Amino acid sequence: MRIVIALGGNALLHRGEALSAENQRTNVKIAAAALAPLALEHQLVITHGNGPQVGLLALQYSAHKEGVHYPLDILDAESEGMIGYLVEQELSNLLPAGHRCATLLTQTEVDPNDPAFQNPTKPIGPVYDRTEARRLAVQRGWSIAPDGEFFRRVVPSPRPRQILEMGVIELLVERQVTVICAGGGGIPVVRRKDGQIIGVEAVIDKDFASALLARELGADALVMLTDVEAVYQGWGEADARALRRVSAGELRQLKFVPGSMGPKVAAACEFVEQAGGLAGIGQLKDASALLSGEAGTLITQDASDTLWWD
Repeated sequence: MRIVIALGGNALLHRGEALSAENQRTNVKIAAAALAPLALEHQLVITHGNGPQVGLLALQYSAHKEGVHYPLDILDAESEGMIGYLVEQELSNLLPAGHRCATLLTQTEVDPNDPAFQNPTKPIGPVYDRTEARRLAVQRGWSIAPDGEFFRRVVPSPRPRQILEMGVIELLVERQVTVICAGGGGIPVVRRKDGQIIGVEAVIDKDFASALLARELGADALVMLTDVEAVYQGWGEADARALRRVSAGELRQLKFVPGSMGPKVAAACEFVEQAGGLAGIGQLKDASALLSGEAGTLITQDASDTLWWD
């Protein structure tokens, strides 16, 4: 099978965990151990989030004495290389000699008129309490939004339209290379009227970019790994129920939190409906069991009966 795996931010940093290189490497080792069996059996393409990392880079540069400004597209590229390096190295350490892995910096074209540029929603960087968040919003001119019990900086998150390195990714996959690409949704770029490409200030949602990648790659399955065991109806409520198997049409009838499970569900439904493949959402440790329906939530085209976890 040809599978696109989207690693959630928890694969690199747990909520509230220090944004250190040591913590990231430790967590990537765990992720690599979960993905190595899939890399041996299937054509595997791996994407990942970058919210905490790109936010940290922005903070570091903003603290520079000369006040040097680095736009988000540059920081996206830096985080994509940094995280890709860790994933590639730790995965290569677990795979047999001769199994090739490659990290590819990926540009993702977006619409310069996307309304997301006027409505920042993508959380980046560390979490803050209410007082600190308000102070930073005033001091740095940030947009701030709730993230669970805390608050985070939010930036524009336009929808991806095209992955510019698609031909290179296809070439590598056909030669049995495990590819790490479209990290953080890819580097956001727009096309000028003269046809030239230029970066823009944004961070693309990695789930929507992963769904686009899976469709353009002709993948059989899209797997989104997070810190929640499955998709729940009524998450956080006393009568919450976990879905085991559900059609995309049925799933679209349910409501989910916009900033967390919402994008994953929407991206999974888009892939299933437009590409006809399978989509799975669940925990990192269940990566190999998701597509068999033994763990997590499996989203299909079949509109038969919905199965719930007991």
